[in-house]
Parts: sequence; C-alpha cells; structure tokens
Amino acid sequence: MSGGSNAAVRDVVIVGSGVAGLSAAVYAARADLEPLVLEGPEPGGQLTLTTDVENYLGFPEGVGGMELIQRGKEQAERFGAEFEHGTVEDATLEDRPFELELSDGDTVRTRALIVATGASARWVGADGEDELMGYGVSTCATCDGAFNRGDDVLVIGGGDSAMEEALFLAKFADSVTVVHRRDELRASEVMADRARDHEKIAFRWNTELLEIHGSREEGVTGATLVSHPDGHPTEKLEGSAAPRAPSEVERETVDVGGIFYGVGHVPNTDFLEDTPVELADSGHLETLEGMTTETAVEGVFGAGDVIDPDYRQAVTSAGAGSMAALDAEAWLEAEAARSELQPSDPAPSV
Repeated sequence: MSGGSNAAVRDVVIVGSGVAGLSAAVYAARADLEPLVLEGPEPGGQLTLTTDVENYLGFPEGVGGMELIQRGKEQAERFGAEFEHGTVEDATLEDRPFELELSDGDTVRTRALIVATGASARWVGADGEDELMGYGVSTCATCDGAFNRGDDVLVIGGGDSAMEEALFLAKFADSVTVVHRRDELRASEVMADRARDHEKIAFRWNTELLEIHGSREEGVTGATLVSHPDGHPTEKLEGSAAPRAPSEVERETVDVGGIFYGVGHVPNTDFLEDTPVELADSGHLETLEGMTTETAVEGVFGAGDVIDPDYRQAVTSAGAGSMAALDAEAWLEAEAARSELQPSDPAPSV
C-alpha cells in the first residue's frame, strides 16, 4: 500500500481509471515514472456503462466498453503502472510534495498529480434505469446513437445537451421525442430553434420519465411517461413528499427502442474545491491557455472529461491522457534540472 504519512514520495499519481487515466498511465509508465493509479469509486469510468464502442480507433468491429478499459489497464500494468482501489477525499496542493488523503485514511504523497476523475452523467431516477443503462438507455448519443437506427427514441432534458442529443439522434432514428418537465426549454435559442425546426423531432411538455421497460436481453422496449399541466409531474404523484394535485397527473406508456439522458454532467472535482487549482463555474478543471494540460498549480495536470465540457469522447480523453503524462514528464525533468542548478551552501569564511 502507498498510504501512511511516512509513505515514499511518488513521481506521478494519476487520480481516475477511465480512458484518460489509463492513457496517462501507459505514457507515464513507459517513461519509467512508475505511476500509481487511484481507481476511484467507479473504476473504469463512464465507458464501463457502454456495451459496444464503435468509434474508437483501431476496433473496426467495435469493442465492449468494459473490455476496452480492461485492455488499457493490462497495457499500463505491463509497463509498470500500479493500481489501487482508492478514492481521494482531500488534497493538499499548497506544499510539496502534494498530499492526497484517501477515504480509508491513508495518505499518498507525489511530486506530480494528473487529475483524470472524469464527469458523472446525471441520471433521472426512473425505475429500470439501473438495470438498462448501457442496454438501450444511454447518456451519450454520439457513442450509442447509431445502435438506434430506425427506432423511435426519447431524449430526456431541456437544455443544450438535450438538443444536441436530439439533433444527433435524428440522423439515425425514425423519430425523436424530447421529454421535458416544464413547458419551455432551458436551451439557447439557436439550439432550441434547430431542434424545433427538425421534422423528426417532437416535444412532450410538462412530462417526465417514470419507468423504463425492457430487459438486458431485449434492450429497451418502452417507457411510462407522466404529465401534468403545471409541469414537474413526478413531484405531484400521489405518495410523493409534497403532492399538490395528484388527480391531474396522467400516465402513458409508449413504445420506444432507446432512451437518452441529456440532463448534463457533473465533473468529479469535489476534492479540489479548497485547493489553489482553479475550477470553472461548471466544476470543470481549468487548464492554462494554449495546448496544454497544465493547471494554475505547477505539477498538477488535467485530462479527459474533467477538463472537457464539450467533446466528452473516449478517443479525445485518451489523447488528453497522453498529453498530461507528457506534460508531467517534462515538468518533472525541468524540476530535476532546476534542483541540480541550485547553489550549494556557501563555504565558511576563514
């Protein structure tokens, strides 16, 4: 174990074991930096929720999300990366070496830190989503939309993310229905107009997803929707915490072949909130201007979805992971060179 206040100081610690973290681990290990990868509470990240990945370079027949992660881990271990089941609760980045406090009470010390903790997609809490996530329920149309060619699909949400999902899905699906709990969109006018003007996209206002039907063998086969003229219908269901008009809540079962959540992502950066690392209002890690993974704190680098609110693709995360490792390697070499150039203590006067 690497824990304990007297633990040896690592050259590089990588927090997160999704595609970005694994790519960083491969590059850092090949540079003989012997990186430690803290896998976090969800080892492998969001890709483990995807059954088939067809847009990752080098797999013309597609590859399972879990298989891609496992291959990446084996590749990193082959070059000397070490993996631990650890979740960072707090980070001290004002002093050197950096100290990471883990949820089990251990402390990890490192000269350089690569943050690849990703972002967690928001779920809506519908019955059946746990079982069917990755089996017809998805948080990424770009990743999974092509599997719904010719289907009728639902998109849940009313912001720009939902409009982007709907517009992308319209390339493949027979019909796309946007389900939104209010009667107006939160999306920008440009994105809202594009979706409204598309002949394949329809809207269900004041409506929410209550239940998803199907199985892992069949995939998604349908859904139960609830609606109320005042919106937010699930809050008004009988038995909810504060029912207001349960008699006006209507239920409807629809046949669909896929359901896509477009209700946003939450970057996993809680452990950085009280550190000198700069976070955007969205919670994403801020990197310096230019093509770099460096942050405002020297020796701290970001990679993958934790720095990327726009693309959120496995292949871009892998690229960012390699960049972070290369940036960390260069920074460590520069630090070592600076240390060697430090003047020694002056000789005593005689």
